[in-house]
Amino acid sequence: MTIRFALMIVALTAATASGADPFFFIQASDPQFGMYTANRDFRHETANWEFVIANVNRLHPAFLVVTGDLTNGTANADQIAEYKRIDAKLDPSIHLYNAPGNHDLSNEPTTGTLSAYRKNFGPDYYSFREGPVYGIVLDSSLMKAPEHVRDEAAKQEAWLENELKTAAGAGIVPVIFQHIPFFLQSPDEPDQYSNIPAETRLRVLAMLKRYGVRYVFAGHYHRNAFGKDGDLEMITTAAAGRSVGSDPSGFRIAEVTAGPIVQKYYGLGSIPDAYPERKP
Repeated sequence: MTIRFALMIVALTAATASGADPFFFIQASDPQFGMYTANRDFRHETANWEFVIANVNRLHPAFLVVTGDLTNGTANADQIAEYKRIDAKLDPSIHLYNAPGNHDLSNEPTTGTLSAYRKNFGPDYYSFREGPVYGIVLDSSLMKAPEHVRDEAAKQEAWLENELKTAAGAGIVPVIFQHIPFFLQSPDEPDQYSNIPAETRLRVLAMLKRYGVRYVFAGHYHRNAFGKDGDLEMITTAAAGRSVGSDPSGFRIAEVTAGPIVQKYYGLGSIPDAYPERKP
């Protein structure tokens, strides 16, 4: 089953039973078909994503979440078709959840690009349940650049607070996945291409902290980054497609435990034989 999405909140409800197999998921970001050659072709992205899906099938997480920039060209039919063709190879028992990125919606989303995304991939924000995980999906582009879609941005923010209230009423502490991180290292860092503008960032972070959110997973930066806002951790994952900087292309494995979520990034050349990793 494939469900496409924008930004995602995941909620931790319970730890896996002692002695049972660990409950873990894989987060990949920015497969971005077409980026390597500026949309002339997507052969390199095809090779990377085929490798990612093959290893996800082998490791067999509870689910795979792809935090945005599925393609490099907004509504590019060939890139979308190739991404979906490879996705179809995913073991059907491993559910796939997608978030839209700025390349999927354009840097300044419009009602037209939102409509195209929803037609091609489904809702751009939504909630889901997966074992001990309760997920809420958000569209980070509506927070980053709402100028042409202010009604949609307001709807999403109201929806988010309602979902957080629902989670709190059920005694659930949520976690978030989205494409554009709120911040890379510090909640008070200056506005830049790779974060959410401060006015929106601080307002939404205050809401998340009010409801006890501890984790936000994102992509967009094409490098790994980590920051904290009190108890809230902002985890930014490098690209499965073209990496920028020193981090290799890869994905992140996150295990849901009774305590913190335990997570680690793996380059495509260092994926473990199994999870949990076997000790030598």
